[in-house]
Amino acid sequence: MTAAHPLARYLTSANIAALIYLALIIAALLMVVFAINDVSDRYRAREASTEMLAQLERQASLRPSGSKGSVPSGSPFLQGQTATVATASLLQRVTDAVLHVKGSVTSSQVEEVGDQAAVGRVKITVNCEIEEPALQQLLYEIEAGAPFLFLDHLRAQAAASSGGRMQVVMLVSGLWSGGK
Repeated sequence: MTAAHPLARYLTSANIAALIYLALIIAALLMVVFAINDVSDRYRAREASTEMLAQLERQASLRPSGSKGSVPSGSPFLQGQTATVATASLLQRVTDAVLHVKGSVTSSQVEEVGDQAAVGRVKITVNCEIEEPALQQLLYEIEAGAPFLFLDHLRAQAAASSGGRMQVVMLVSGLWSGGK
């Protein structure tokens, strides 16, 4: 009995079966070698990151706790389940900073940020009156500490009502974690 197709007699040959078996063995060995290589790469990356963490912890333990380079404690994000609550937290923080330098908030406004609130940014505009020497301290109060706040715009001018006071308009923004 002869095969209907000329390739059929080669496909039933023992040589072809042995070559296919050998190719499968080589493919399996290559997969094992690549898997071992991947595991060893991950192990080296883990060891490098562990060493870097230990180095950073050693540097942090050498720094005095009250040093200027210390990292502020707390979350870097404004807290709140919604953008409205996060904006209220931002307004409270800025108002507290103005009151801390013995200033007064004359008005405040929530800025429409549109899709920026979806990506985690909320903004307010605050009008306040403060003493001229207190401006630097106010800026420090706003930008230092946690959560992180950013002064996007600042306009200061002498107030018409009193001698040493300034009228300050600030656009302040903060990062919101999106309720997470």
